[in-house]
Amino acid sequence: KRTVVLTMKASVIEMFLAVPQINCDVKAGKIINPEFIVKCPAGCQDPRFHVYGTDVYASYSSVCSAAVHSGVLDNSGGKILVRKVAGLSGYKGSYSNGVQSLSLPRWRESFIVLESKPKKGVTYPSALTYSSSKSPAAQAGETTKAHQRPPIPATTAQPVTLMQLLAVTVAVATPTILPRPSPSAASTTSIPRPEPVGQRSQEMGEMDSWKPGSLLLDEGRVPKEELSTQSLEPVSLGDPNCKIDLSFLIDGSTSIGKRRFRIQKQLLAGVAQALDIGPAGPLMGVVQYGDNPATHFNLKTHMNSRDLKTAIEKITQRGGLSNVGRAISFVTKNFFSKANGNRSSAPNVVVVMVDGWPTDKVEEASRLARESGINIFFITIEGAAENEKQYVVEPNFANKAVCRTNGFYSFHVQSWFGLHKTLQPLVKRVCDTDRLACSKTCLNSADIGFVIDGSSSVGTGNFRTVLQFVTNLTKEFEISDTDTRIGAVQYTYEQRLEFGFDQYSSKPDILNAIKRVGYWSGGTSTGAAINFALEQLFKKSKPNKRKLMILITDGRSYDDVRIPAMAAHLKGVITYAIGVAWAAQEELEVIATHPARDHSFFVDEFDNLYQYVPRIIQNICTEFNSQPRN
Repeated sequence: KRTVVLTMKASVIEMFLAVPQINCDVKAGKIINPEFIVKCPAGCQDPRFHVYGTDVYASYSSVCSAAVHSGVLDNSGGKILVRKVAGLSGYKGSYSNGVQSLSLPRWRESFIVLESKPKKGVTYPSALTYSSSKSPAAQAGETTKAHQRPPIPATTAQPVTLMQLLAVTVAVATPTILPRPSPSAASTTSIPRPEPVGQRSQEMGEMDSWKPGSLLLDEGRVPKEELSTQSLEPVSLGDPNCKIDLSFLIDGSTSIGKRRFRIQKQLLAGVAQALDIGPAGPLMGVVQYGDNPATHFNLKTHMNSRDLKTAIEKITQRGGLSNVGRAISFVTKNFFSKANGNRSSAPNVVVVMVDGWPTDKVEEASRLARESGINIFFITIEGAAENEKQYVVEPNFANKAVCRTNGFYSFHVQSWFGLHKTLQPLVKRVCDTDRLACSKTCLNSADIGFVIDGSSSVGTGNFRTVLQFVTNLTKEFEISDTDTRIGAVQYTYEQRLEFGFDQYSSKPDILNAIKRVGYWSGGTSTGAAINFALEQLFKKSKPNKRKLMILITDGRSYDDVRIPAMAAHLKGVITYAIGVAWAAQEELEVIATHPARDHSFFVDEFDNLYQYVPRIIQNICTEFNSQPRN
C-alpha cells in the first residue's frame, strides 16, 4: 500500500512539474511569464534565430539561441531557466559558442538565461502564457506541454506550490477522487501571473519593460522620459539580400555651397530609405571630407533607416578643399573596423561624391583601398568644363579610383538638379553583391593546395619544420568556406590526401589539421604527386576561386614532372615550387608557373624556410592585384 501511494505521489508531482517545450524561433517577448523553465530542442545554433545582446538579452531574441550563446546550453538542446528583467539602453553584440549576437540601441524588456535549477520555494509554470492568441508551438501544430494530460481550466494556469502537490497526494491514498486544483488553492506567496498585453504586431512581438512585482505596461506604451531619438525597437532587421557595409564620402568643400550640399544630403536620405537599413541587411555610415575627413557616424551608430535619415538631416557643411585621396585613405585605415561595426561577412562599399574634381590625387589611395577589399563607386557632379581642365590635379581621376573601369562603378551627373536620378541605379548596383569584384582580395579568394614531400631524405625533424612553414603561410589568409580554403597532399612514391578543401572551414581547424599530419617516409615521385593533387584537390575547387598549388620538395623527382606541370598550367592552377637542400633548380623552374623567377624558390636549409613566407605572400598578392580592371 505504501509503495502504491509513493508511486502515485511521484506521478502527480511529475504531472504538475512537467517542463514546457518551445521551438528555436520562440522569442522571449512572446512569453508573458516573468520566470519559467523550458526545454529547448537541438539545432538552435542556426543564424536564422536572431539574438540581441550579451549576458543580458533583449526580449526580441530567440530564447534558445540566447541560451546557446550564453553557454548554458550546447547545440543539442536541454532545459533552461529564464528570468525577465528590465530593458536596457545599448545591448552589445558578440560571437560566442557558435552564435553571433547583434547589438541593439534599446529595448523595453530583457531576460537572462540560467541553468535549470529550481529555487526552493519558487514554483514554475507547467504551461506557458503567450502574448498572442496562439502560442508559436500551437501555431506550428505542436504542444507546449511536455506530456499530454487531461485539460485544466485556464484559470488554473497559475503556478502550484510543492506543498499543494503534497497535499493532493494525501488525498490519493484515500478512496476519494483526485480533485483538480482550483484558483483559490494557489499559494499567496507565489509570483502573480502578469495579465496579457493588448494586440501587438505579430512580426515584432513587442513587450514592455517588466519590473519585479509589477504588471507589464498596458498596450506597449512607454513613459515619455524613456523616449529618445533612437527607435525603441528595430523597425526592420534590414534587407538580407543587400547585406553590405556602406560608407558615403560626401563633399563638404567650400565651393559646393549650401544649396548643393543640401541636395547631396537629400540623395543620402533617399538611399537610406531605399536600402532598408538593419542588422541583418545593409549598414551605412557617413564621412564628410574637405581639407580633412571626419566621420559623422559609423556602421553601428544607426540600425534602421528612420534613425539614419534623422541623423543625415543634422549634418552640417565643414568647408575647405576637396581632398578626396586623403578621405579614401582615411576610410581604408579607419572606417571598416570591427569597433566601427564592420562585419566580416558583408562586402565593404564606398560611394564617393565629388563636386567637379578632387584637389589631391586619388590613384594610390584607391589602389590600397581596392587591395584591402573595398569596392569604390564614384559620383562626379558637374565635371570640369573644357577651360577648367587645366586646374584638374589628376586627369581621368574617376577611372583611377573606382573598383573596375567597366562603367558599373561610375556615375557622371551633368547637373546637381539631376542627382536624384542616380538613386535607383546606385542602390541596385551596391546591392548586387555578386558583381562587387573588389570584395575579393589576394587573401580571401583562393583554393590553396599544399603538396608536401614526405620522402625519407626529409627526416622527422625537418618534416615538422616544413609543416611549420605551411602553418606560417596559412595564417596569412582569410579562411572560411566562402573565403580562402586550404587542402594538403603528402607524397613519397605514393600519395595521400591529408585533407580536402571542403573538410575544414575555419583557421583554427586548419592549423590543427596541419599539426596532425604524420610523417610518411619513402621515395620521391613529384610528377605523380602533381597529378594526384589535380585529381583529388583541384578537381573539387570552386569555379570562382583562384587555384594555387604550393609544392615543397627536398630532392630530384624519380619520375617526369614536365607533363604534370603542363597539365596544372592548362587547368588554370598557379604553381609555386619551393626546393630545399638537394632539390634540383631546373626541375623547380619546370614545375613553377611562368615567370619562374616569381614562382620558384630555393632554400639551402630547412631552418631558413620561414624567411620566404613574406616574399611568397607578396608575390601571390602582386600577381592578383595586377589583373586588368576592366
